[in-house]
Amino acid sequence: MEDVVIVGAGIAGLATAVALKRAGVEALVLERSEGLRATGAALALFPNAWVALDALGISQNLAPLYAPIKKGYVTNLDTGEIQGVSFVASNGDLGGPRSVHRKALLNALADQLPINSIRFSSKLTAIETQEHEGSSISIIHMADGTVIKAKVLIGCDGVHSVVARWLGLAEPVYSGRSAVRGLAVFPQGHGSDNNLQQYIGQGRRAGFVPLTDKEIYWFFTCTSPAKGADMADEPEVIKREVIENYAKDLPPIFLDVVQHSDPSTLTWAPLMFRYPWHVVFGNLSKQNITVAGDAMHPMTPDLGQGGCSALEDAVVLGRHIGKSFIQNGRLVPKEMAVTIGKYVEERRWRVALLIAGSYLSGWVQQAGSGWGMKFLRDAIFYRFLYPKIVKFTSYDCGKLNF
Repeated sequence: MEDVVIVGAGIAGLATAVALKRAGVEALVLERSEGLRATGAALALFPNAWVALDALGISQNLAPLYAPIKKGYVTNLDTGEIQGVSFVASNGDLGGPRSVHRKALLNALADQLPINSIRFSSKLTAIETQEHEGSSISIIHMADGTVIKAKVLIGCDGVHSVVARWLGLAEPVYSGRSAVRGLAVFPQGHGSDNNLQQYIGQGRRAGFVPLTDKEIYWFFTCTSPAKGADMADEPEVIKREVIENYAKDLPPIFLDVVQHSDPSTLTWAPLMFRYPWHVVFGNLSKQNITVAGDAMHPMTPDLGQGGCSALEDAVVLGRHIGKSFIQNGRLVPKEMAVTIGKYVEERRWRVALLIAGSYLSGWVQQAGSGWGMKFLRDAIFYRFLYPKIVKFTSYDCGKLNF
C-alpha cells in the first residue's frame, strides 16, 4: 500500500512529489517513458511559477541561470507596425518571465526526490476503487501486470490523461491550430537582446526569445489542417517546411534562428485545450483520486501558463495533503476526499480563467487582418486587455507552510 501514487513524471507530477516530500509524505511516481521527457525544449516561467518554485525550494537553483525578459515586441506582418509590451510594467516588482530549459526544470525537481521514487517504463492500464477500513483506496493496474494500491492517486499524465478519463472529464478539444517548437544553437553566441520577439499575421504567429547567450527558443503556430501531422517525427522536414513554406516571408532574423535549430529539439503538435466550463462544472476529483497539470487543464500556449499553472497545482495540492498528514501524523484515507476537494475548489476557477485567457489571446493575435480585427487587436487587445490578462501571471499560490 502506497501513501500517494502520481501518474506522470512531467512538471506537475515531479513538482507535486517534491511538495509532498517537504511535508514528509512519500510519493511513488509512475512514468510510462524510459526517462524524463523534455518535449518542447524550453518554456517561459512567469512570476507565478517562480513563486511556486520558491515554495518548493528550488528557485535558487534555476533563477541565476536565466535572465528575466523585460520587454516583448509584436510585429504585424501585414502592416509592419511594431507594438511594445513591458513585462515589468505588467508584473511590477515581480519582473518579467524567464525562459528555461524544460530538461533543467525537470532535473531540478527530480533531484529533490529520493532515489527510486520515480519508476520509469510504467504504463497505467486501468483504475478501480476498493473499500478498505471504511474508506476508498485506489487499485492501479499496470501494463506489466503489476497491481499497486494507493491511499491517494494523482493523475499528472498529460492532455490525454487516463486518470481524467476515469474521472469522467470531457476530452480536450482541438483548437484548430498547431505549433512547431525548437531550440536554436549559436556556438559563437547569437548577440540578441534578452527580449521576446513576436510576429503575427492572418492565421500565423511566430516568435523567439533567448535562453542563454548561445541558445534561442523559438515557436511557430498556424491554423490547421497543415502538413504537421505527416512530419511530426521528421525534424529536418519540419525545419524545411517552416523555412520554405509557412514562414518564408517572415523577417530574415527569424528564419536564421530556425536554420540554427538543433534537430533533436524540433517538435510539431496540435494545440489542444479543455473547455473552461468542463473544468468549472466537471468532476476534477472522486474520493481519493484527482488530477493536476495538463491532465486537469490543458490550454493553448498563448499566455505561457501551462507549466506555470502546473507548478501552482503542485504547491496547492501539496499544501492540503501535507497539512492533513502533519496534523494526523500519517495519511488518513477517510480524510482524503475532503482534503482533495479543497484543492479542487481552490484551483477550479483559477485554471478555467487561464484556459479562457489563453484561447482568447491566441484567437485575437492569429485572427484575420481586416480593419475590424486590426482595431480589436491593436487598439483594444494590446492596449487594454492584454496587460490585464498578463496580470494573471503575477498570481501568488502561497507557501507550503511546513
